[in-house]
Amino acid sequence: MNKETYFFSRLSAENVGELNTLHTAVYGKTVSFDLFPNKYDTRCTGAEYIGFIAHDKQALPIAFYGVIPCFMLINGEKVLAAQSADTMTHPNHRNKGLFVQLAQLTYELCRIKTIRFLFGFPNQNSLPGFINKLGWQMTETMDRFVIPVKTIPLERIAGKSAFFKRLYNAHKQKVLKKYLSYQKGIPGSVLADGFGGVLRDDNYLQYKSYSNTITLKIDATTIWLKANKGLMIGDISVVGEDTFDHVMYKLVNITRKLGMDQIHFHISPGTRLHALFALRYDSATSFPAIFKDLDSGIAFDKIKFTFADIDIF
Repeated sequence: MNKETYFFSRLSAENVGELNTLHTAVYGKTVSFDLFPNKYDTRCTGAEYIGFIAHDKQALPIAFYGVIPCFMLINGEKVLAAQSADTMTHPNHRNKGLFVQLAQLTYELCRIKTIRFLFGFPNQNSLPGFINKLGWQMTETMDRFVIPVKTIPLERIAGKSAFFKRLYNAHKQKVLKKYLSYQKGIPGSVLADGFGGVLRDDNYLQYKSYSNTITLKIDATTIWLKANKGLMIGDISVVGEDTFDHVMYKLVNITRKLGMDQIHFHISPGTRLHALFALRYDSATSFPAIFKDLDSGIAFDKIKFTFADIDIF
Protein backbone atom coordinates (compact mmCIF):
# COMPACT_ATOMS: atom_id res chain seq x y z
CA MET A 1 0.00 0.00 0.00
CA ASN A 2 1.25 3.50 -0.84
CA LYS A 3 2.61 5.42 2.11
CA GLU A 4 1.04 8.53 0.64
CA THR A 5 -2.68 8.99 0.21
CA TYR A 6 -3.98 9.62 -3.30
CA PHE A 7 -7.43 10.49 -4.51
CA PHE A 8 -8.72 9.50 -7.94
CA SER A 9 -11.21 11.56 -9.95
CA ARG A 10 -12.73 10.86 -13.33
CA LEU A 11 -11.72 13.36 -16.00
CA SER A 12 -14.47 15.92 -16.68
CA ALA A 13 -15.16 19.25 -18.31
CA GLU A 14 -14.63 20.83 -14.89
CA ASN A 15 -11.18 19.38 -14.10
CA VAL A 16 -9.66 18.84 -17.56
CA GLY A 17 -7.79 22.15 -17.21
CA GLU A 18 -5.66 20.51 -14.50
CA LEU A 19 -3.90 18.53 -17.23
CA ASN A 20 -2.15 21.71 -18.38
CA THR A 21 -0.70 22.19 -14.89
CA LEU A 22 0.41 18.56 -14.73
CA HIS A 23 1.87 18.64 -18.26
CA THR A 24 4.03 21.65 -17.35
CA ALA A 25 5.28 19.92 -14.19
CA VAL A 26 6.10 16.70 -16.07
CA TYR A 27 7.56 18.05 -19.32
CA GLY A 28 8.67 21.55 -18.37
CA LYS A 29 6.74 23.22 -21.16
CA THR A 30 3.26 24.56 -21.70
CA VAL A 31 0.69 23.62 -24.31
CA SER A 32 -2.29 25.54 -25.65
CA PHE A 33 -4.91 26.00 -22.92
CA ASP A 34 -7.60 24.40 -25.09
CA LEU A 35 -5.61 21.34 -26.22
CA PHE A 36 -6.78 18.90 -23.55
CA PRO A 37 -10.40 20.17 -23.39
CA ASN A 38 -10.70 19.67 -27.15
CA LYS A 39 -8.78 16.40 -27.22
CA TYR A 40 -10.93 14.65 -24.61
CA ASP A 41 -14.28 16.11 -25.67
CA THR A 42 -15.30 13.12 -27.76
CA ARG A 43 -19.04 13.50 -27.28
CA CYS A 44 -19.53 12.64 -30.97
CA THR A 45 -18.90 9.01 -29.99
CA GLY A 46 -21.27 9.03 -27.02
CA ALA A 47 -18.35 8.62 -24.60
CA GLU A 48 -16.30 11.65 -23.53
CA TYR A 49 -13.67 12.50 -20.90
CA ILE A 50 -12.53 8.90 -20.51
CA GLY A 51 -9.69 8.92 -18.02
CA PHE A 52 -8.70 9.53 -14.40
CA ILE A 53 -6.61 12.09 -12.54
CA ALA A 54 -4.76 11.28 -9.30
CA HIS A 55 -4.49 14.04 -6.68
CA ASP A 56 -2.35 14.26 -3.56
CA LYS A 57 -3.53 15.31 -0.08
CA GLN A 58 -3.26 18.96 -1.12
CA ALA A 59 -5.65 18.26 -4.04
CA LEU A 60 -2.87 18.89 -6.58
CA PRO A 61 -2.97 16.83 -9.80
CA ILE A 62 0.00 14.46 -9.76
CA ALA A 63 -0.83 11.76 -12.35
CA PHE A 64 -3.18 11.11 -15.26
CA TYR A 65 -4.13 8.42 -17.73
CA GLY A 66 -6.71 8.87 -20.46
CA VAL A 67 -8.02 7.30 -23.67
CA ILE A 68 -9.76 8.81 -26.69
CA PRO A 69 -12.89 7.02 -27.96
CA CYS A 70 -13.37 6.67 -31.69
CA PHE A 71 -15.17 4.39 -34.09
CA MET A 72 -13.32 1.72 -36.06
CA LEU A 73 -14.54 0.01 -39.20
CA ILE A 74 -13.76 -3.71 -39.02
CA ASN A 75 -15.15 -6.20 -41.54
CA GLY A 76 -17.85 -3.67 -42.40
CA GLU A 77 -18.90 -3.27 -38.75
CA LYS A 78 -18.73 0.05 -36.91
CA VAL A 79 -17.05 -0.66 -33.56
CA LEU A 80 -16.52 1.71 -30.62
CA ALA A 81 -12.87 1.58 -29.53
CA ALA A 82 -10.50 4.01 -27.81
CA GLN A 83 -6.91 5.09 -28.30
CA SER A 84 -4.57 5.10 -25.31
CA ALA A 85 -3.35 8.69 -25.17
CA ASP A 86 -1.72 10.73 -22.40
CA THR A 87 0.13 9.14 -19.50
CA MET A 88 1.68 11.63 -17.06
CA THR A 89 3.10 11.25 -13.55
CA HIS A 90 4.69 14.10 -11.57
CA PRO A 91 8.43 13.43 -10.99
CA ASN A 92 7.89 13.43 -7.21
CA HIS A 93 5.30 10.64 -7.38
CA ARG A 94 6.78 8.10 -9.77
CA ASN A 95 7.32 4.38 -9.08
CA LYS A 96 4.31 4.23 -6.75
CA GLY A 97 1.96 2.21 -8.95
CA LEU A 98 -0.15 5.16 -10.04
CA PHE A 99 0.03 4.35 -13.74
CA VAL A 100 -1.43 0.87 -13.20
CA GLN A 101 -4.15 2.12 -10.83
CA LEU A 102 -5.23 4.88 -13.20
CA ALA A 103 -5.20 2.52 -16.17
CA GLN A 104 -7.34 -0.09 -14.42
CA LEU A 105 -9.90 2.55 -13.40
CA THR A 106 -9.97 3.79 -17.00
CA TYR A 107 -10.46 0.27 -18.41
CA GLU A 108 -13.43 -0.31 -16.11
CA LEU A 109 -14.96 2.97 -17.28
CA CYS A 110 -14.41 1.86 -20.88
CA ARG A 111 -16.36 -1.32 -20.22
CA ILE A 112 -19.23 0.70 -18.73
CA LYS A 113 -19.22 2.90 -21.85
CA THR A 114 -19.30 -0.23 -24.08
CA ILE A 115 -15.87 0.49 -25.56
CA ARG A 116 -14.91 -2.89 -26.99
CA PHE A 117 -11.13 -2.61 -27.21
CA LEU A 118 -8.22 -0.22 -26.79
CA PHE A 119 -5.27 0.49 -29.07
CA GLY A 120 -2.17 2.60 -28.68
CA PHE A 121 1.30 3.59 -29.85
CA PRO A 122 3.57 3.80 -26.79
CA ASN A 123 7.21 4.82 -26.80
CA GLN A 124 9.86 2.24 -25.96
CA ASN A 125 9.95 3.34 -22.31
CA SER A 126 6.22 2.79 -21.82
CA LEU A 127 5.86 -0.37 -23.91
CA PRO A 128 7.01 -2.89 -21.24
CA GLY A 129 4.51 -1.52 -18.71
CA PHE A 130 1.60 -1.95 -21.12
CA ILE A 131 2.65 -5.48 -22.10
CA ASN A 132 3.87 -6.88 -18.79
CA LYS A 133 1.68 -5.08 -16.24
CA LEU A 134 -1.56 -4.39 -18.10
CA GLY A 135 -1.91 -7.32 -20.50
CA TRP A 136 -1.70 -5.55 -23.86
CA GLN A 137 -0.57 -7.37 -27.01
CA MET A 138 1.57 -6.01 -29.84
CA THR A 139 0.58 -6.80 -33.41
CA GLU A 140 3.22 -4.94 -35.42
CA THR A 141 5.69 -2.09 -35.55
CA MET A 142 4.91 0.74 -37.93
CA ASP A 143 7.61 2.11 -40.25
CA ARG A 144 8.79 5.70 -40.52
CA PHE A 145 9.91 7.06 -43.87
CA VAL A 146 12.11 10.15 -43.89
CA ILE A 147 12.67 11.97 -47.17
CA PRO A 148 15.51 14.53 -47.00
CA VAL A 149 14.95 17.76 -48.92
CA LYS A 150 17.79 20.04 -49.98
CA THR A 151 16.76 23.62 -49.27
CA ILE A 152 17.60 26.84 -47.48
CA PRO A 153 16.37 26.14 -43.91
CA LEU A 154 13.87 29.00 -43.78
CA GLU A 155 11.72 27.34 -41.13
CA ARG A 156 14.64 27.00 -38.70
CA ILE A 157 15.83 30.55 -39.40
CA ALA A 158 12.30 31.84 -38.72
CA GLY A 159 12.43 30.37 -35.23
CA LYS A 160 15.20 32.77 -34.23
CA SER A 161 12.97 35.85 -33.88
CA ALA A 162 9.34 36.98 -33.95
CA PHE A 163 10.12 39.26 -36.91
CA PHE A 164 11.49 36.43 -39.04
CA LYS A 165 8.58 34.22 -37.98
CA ARG A 166 6.03 36.75 -39.26
CA LEU A 167 7.85 36.97 -42.60
CA TYR A 168 8.08 33.19 -42.82
CA ASN A 169 4.39 32.65 -42.05
CA ALA A 170 3.46 35.01 -44.88
CA HIS A 171 5.81 33.13 -47.21
CA LYS A 172 4.36 29.81 -46.07
CA GLN A 173 0.79 30.89 -46.79
CA LYS A 174 1.82 32.09 -50.24
CA VAL A 175 3.50 28.77 -51.12
CA LEU A 176 0.60 26.63 -49.86
CA LYS A 177 -2.24 28.76 -51.25
CA LYS A 178 -2.11 27.16 -54.70
CA TYR A 179 -2.58 23.65 -53.28
CA LEU A 180 -4.76 24.17 -50.20
CA SER A 181 -7.94 22.14 -50.04
CA TYR A 182 -10.82 23.02 -47.74
CA GLN A 183 -11.37 19.41 -46.70
CA LYS A 184 -11.01 18.88 -42.95
CA GLY A 185 -9.13 15.61 -43.56
CA ILE A 186 -9.44 12.45 -45.63
CA PRO A 187 -10.85 8.92 -45.17
CA GLY A 188 -8.37 6.27 -44.07
CA SER A 189 -6.30 4.81 -46.89
CA VAL A 190 -6.01 1.52 -44.97
CA LEU A 191 -9.78 1.02 -45.25
CA ALA A 192 -9.48 1.26 -49.04
CA ASP A 193 -6.90 -1.55 -48.82
CA GLY A 194 -9.46 -3.79 -47.11
CA PHE A 195 -8.00 -3.57 -43.59
CA GLY A 196 -9.76 -2.51 -40.43
CA GLY A 197 -8.97 0.99 -39.23
CA VAL A 198 -10.15 4.25 -37.75
CA LEU A 199 -13.44 5.41 -39.26
CA ARG A 200 -12.80 9.00 -40.31
CA ASP A 201 -16.37 10.07 -40.92
CA ASP A 202 -17.62 13.67 -40.80
CA ASN A 203 -18.00 13.60 -37.01
CA TYR A 204 -14.45 12.34 -36.52
CA LEU A 205 -12.94 14.90 -38.90
CA GLN A 206 -14.87 17.70 -37.21
CA TYR A 207 -13.50 16.51 -33.86
CA LYS A 208 -9.92 16.43 -35.26
CA SER A 209 -10.22 20.03 -36.45
CA TYR A 210 -8.76 21.12 -33.08
CA SER A 211 -5.37 19.94 -34.38
CA ASN A 212 -3.36 22.26 -36.62
CA THR A 213 -3.45 20.22 -39.83
CA ILE A 214 -4.10 21.05 -43.48
CA THR A 215 -5.01 19.19 -46.66
CA LEU A 216 -3.28 19.77 -49.98
CA LYS A 217 -4.64 18.80 -53.39
CA ILE A 218 -2.03 17.74 -55.95
CA ASP A 219 -3.81 16.88 -59.17
CA ALA A 220 -6.41 14.25 -58.12
CA THR A 221 -4.57 13.28 -54.91
CA THR A 222 -5.36 14.74 -51.48
CA ILE A 223 -2.69 14.76 -48.75
CA TRP A 224 -3.50 15.35 -45.07
CA LEU A 225 -0.49 16.79 -43.28
CA LYS A 226 1.11 19.05 -40.71
CA ALA A 227 3.52 21.70 -41.95
CA ASN A 228 5.47 22.41 -38.79
CA LYS A 229 9.05 21.38 -37.94
CA GLY A 230 9.26 19.63 -41.26
CA LEU A 231 6.40 18.30 -43.30
CA MET A 232 4.53 15.47 -41.56
CA ILE A 233 2.25 13.40 -43.79
CA GLY A 234 -0.79 12.04 -41.97
CA ASP A 235 -2.30 10.11 -44.86
CA ILE A 236 -2.68 10.22 -48.64
CA SER A 237 -5.83 9.47 -50.60
CA VAL A 238 -5.59 6.42 -52.82
CA VAL A 239 -2.94 7.05 -55.45
CA GLY A 240 -1.89 4.80 -58.30
CA GLU A 241 1.58 3.45 -59.04
CA ASP A 242 1.64 5.60 -62.18
CA THR A 243 0.89 8.87 -60.33
CA PHE A 244 2.74 8.37 -57.03
CA ASP A 245 6.12 9.60 -58.29
CA HIS A 246 4.58 12.71 -59.79
CA VAL A 247 2.70 13.54 -56.58
CA MET A 248 5.80 13.05 -54.44
CA TYR A 249 7.91 15.13 -56.84
CA LYS A 250 5.48 18.02 -56.38
CA LEU A 251 5.30 17.50 -52.62
CA VAL A 252 9.10 17.59 -52.33
CA ASN A 253 9.12 20.79 -54.39
CA ILE A 254 6.52 22.37 -52.07
CA THR A 255 8.60 21.34 -49.06
CA ARG A 256 11.72 22.85 -50.62
CA LYS A 257 9.92 26.17 -51.20
CA LEU A 258 8.75 26.11 -47.58
CA GLY A 259 12.37 25.84 -46.44
CA MET A 260 11.74 22.53 -44.66
CA ASP A 261 14.46 19.92 -44.95
CA GLN A 262 12.49 16.71 -44.31
CA ILE A 263 9.25 14.90 -45.09
CA HIS A 264 8.10 12.27 -42.57
CA PHE A 265 5.47 9.54 -42.88
CA HIS A 266 4.56 6.72 -40.46
CA ILE A 267 2.48 3.78 -41.72
CA SER A 268 1.70 0.12 -41.06
CA PRO A 269 3.49 -2.47 -43.20
CA GLY A 270 1.36 -4.49 -45.58
CA THR A 271 -0.58 -1.47 -46.83
CA ARG A 272 -0.52 -0.11 -50.37
CA LEU A 273 1.04 3.20 -49.38
CA HIS A 274 3.73 1.40 -47.39
CA ALA A 275 4.66 -0.59 -50.50
CA LEU A 276 4.83 2.56 -52.63
CA PHE A 277 7.10 4.32 -50.12
CA ALA A 278 9.24 1.24 -49.45
CA LEU A 279 10.16 0.88 -53.12
CA ARG A 280 11.56 4.42 -53.17
CA TYR A 281 12.66 5.49 -49.68
CA ASP A 282 14.55 4.11 -46.70
CA SER A 283 12.61 3.33 -43.54
CA ALA A 284 13.23 2.87 -39.83
CA THR A 285 11.11 1.23 -37.15
CA SER A 286 8.50 3.55 -35.69
CA PHE A 287 5.61 3.14 -33.26
CA PRO A 288 4.59 -0.30 -31.95
CA ALA A 289 0.86 -0.90 -32.43
CA ILE A 290 -0.63 -2.48 -29.31
CA PHE A 291 -4.13 -3.61 -28.32
CA LYS A 292 -6.08 -4.51 -25.19
CA ASP A 293 -9.21 -6.54 -25.74
CA LEU A 294 -12.24 -5.76 -23.57
CA ASP A 295 -14.05 -8.98 -24.51
CA SER A 296 -14.61 -8.00 -28.15
CA GLY A 297 -13.22 -11.18 -29.68
CA ILE A 298 -11.85 -9.15 -32.61
CA ALA A 299 -8.67 -10.27 -34.43
CA PHE A 300 -6.37 -7.25 -34.23
CA ASP A 301 -3.75 -8.34 -36.77
CA LYS A 302 -5.93 -7.07 -39.64
CA ILE A 303 -6.13 -3.51 -38.26
CA LYS A 304 -3.71 -0.97 -39.79
CA PHE A 305 -2.81 2.68 -39.20
CA THR A 306 -1.18 5.76 -40.64
CA PHE A 307 0.28 8.73 -38.77
CA ALA A 308 -3.08 10.56 -39.04
CA ASP A 309 -4.57 7.97 -36.67
CA ILE A 310 -2.16 8.76 -33.83
CA ASP A 311 -3.28 11.34 -31.27
CA ILE A 312 -0.16 13.51 -31.73
CA PHE A 313 -1.17 14.27 -35.35
